[in-house]
Amino acid sequence: MLSENFKPLSRLDIPGGGQITVVGTTAYVGHMDPPHGTSIFDVADPRKPKMLSTIPLEGDATHSHKVRVVGDLMFTNCERPRRSFWRRARTTADARQVLMAKTGREPSKQDLAKATGFDPEIVNDLLEASKIEYTDGGFKIWDISDKTKPKLINHQRTGREGVHRFDVDDRYAYISSGMEGYEGNILVIYDFSNPLKLEEVGRWWIPGQHTAGGETPDWHGSDKQLHHAMRLGDELWAGCWHGGVAGIDVSDIRKPKTITAYDYHPAFAHPTHTAMRVPYKVGGKDIVAVIDEEERHVKGRIHAFVWFFELTAKKQLVPISTFSMSESDTPLLGDGGRFGAHQYQEKFPQPVLFATWFSGGLRAVDFSDPLKPKETGFFIPDKAKPNVNVQSNDATLDDRGLVYVLDRNIGLDILEYEKW
Repeated sequence: MLSENFKPLSRLDIPGGGQITVVGTTAYVGHMDPPHGTSIFDVADPRKPKMLSTIPLEGDATHSHKVRVVGDLMFTNCERPRRSFWRRARTTADARQVLMAKTGREPSKQDLAKATGFDPEIVNDLLEASKIEYTDGGFKIWDISDKTKPKLINHQRTGREGVHRFDVDDRYAYISSGMEGYEGNILVIYDFSNPLKLEEVGRWWIPGQHTAGGETPDWHGSDKQLHHAMRLGDELWAGCWHGGVAGIDVSDIRKPKTITAYDYHPAFAHPTHTAMRVPYKVGGKDIVAVIDEEERHVKGRIHAFVWFFELTAKKQLVPISTFSMSESDTPLLGDGGRFGAHQYQEKFPQPVLFATWFSGGLRAVDFSDPLKPKETGFFIPDKAKPNVNVQSNDATLDDRGLVYVLDRNIGLDILEYEKW
C-alpha cells in the first residue's frame, strides 16, 4: 500500500464493483460481474463494516454494477455485459441487411469488414452473436425499508443492451440506456412517484442518434452517445463519450434541451465519462469538473485526465485547466490493467476532487485555485491477488467526509482524508 494524506480505516475484500453509493451510514455496492449483484453494508463504524444483505443475479446474461438510493428505494441497473461487443454484433447484422438489399447476394466477410470497420476475421462470429436475443435490459427498483431483506418491486425494461450509469432525485430517474431506434445510449427520464408504475416523461440525445427518426450519425458506431447525466438545480450535466460534455436544461422536464456543449475529440483519445457543475463558485468562477475514462492502456500515449471548465454568464464552456499524470506516477503499471482517469465523487463539500485512476489508485486534487489544480494526496491499495492489478474504479464521500474507493476487480477501502 502507498498513501499520502489518507488514513486507511478498513478494507473489505469483496467482489469488484462499478459503483458505490453511501447514504447515511449505509453503503451500497453494485458488483461488476455475475453472479454478484448488489451488496448492502452497515458502515456506522467505518473500521468494522458489516454486510447486511447481498442480492445475487440469476445467470450471467446481465450485470448490475450501478446503484442509487432515494429514501427506502434502491435503483440498480440491468445491462448486458460486454455491451460494446453486442453493439458491434448488431451493427454487423444491420450492415449485412443493407448490403443484401443493395447487391442481392450474401456479403462476404471482407464486404462486411469494409462496411463496419471491424476485423474481417470476427464478422462471422458477430453475425452469430446478433441472433442471441436480450430482453432484460433496464433497471430495477427495490424496497429497502428492511435493508437485510431487499424486496424487488419493479423491473423497468428499456431496450438494446440496457442501462449503464444513471442518476436519481426524489422524483425522477435520469437513465442512460439503449433504446430501439437510436444508435448508442440516450437519456430517458422516468417519473417514479408511483414506483410500481413508472411514467416516461422525457428524452434527450445527441443529434444523429435517432436513426429511426431519419437522423444520420456523422461518427462511427456508438462513438458519440450518453454515458450518463447528473442533475444540479434545473440542469443536467452529461458526459457524451467521444462527443464531449453537454449541459441540458430540464426546467421543463418533458422537453430537455441542450444549453451548452464542448467537444474536444478527436484531438484527445479518451471518452468523456462524467461532468458535474460545482454547486458554488470557486475563485469567483462557475466551474464544471469533467473526467475522461481511460479505455485501454497504450504505452507512451497521453492518458485520460481531468478537465476544469469555466461556465460563463452566456453559458459557454471554456477550458481553463487540467490535471493529468504520467505513467511514472504509479509503481503498478507493469502489472497489467488500465492506467488513467475514470470517475470522481459526485458531491463537493470543498473544492477537492477524489478521482479514481485505475492502476494509479485514488488521487486527491485540490482545485481551490481552478487555474492551478494540484494533487494533495493519493492512495494505492495493495494488490488483492498476485496476478490481479489494482483497478480503482469508483469513489464517493459520506456525510462524515470519509472516502470510499471501490476496485473493479476486488476490494473496497474506507479512508480518512487528512487534509480537510
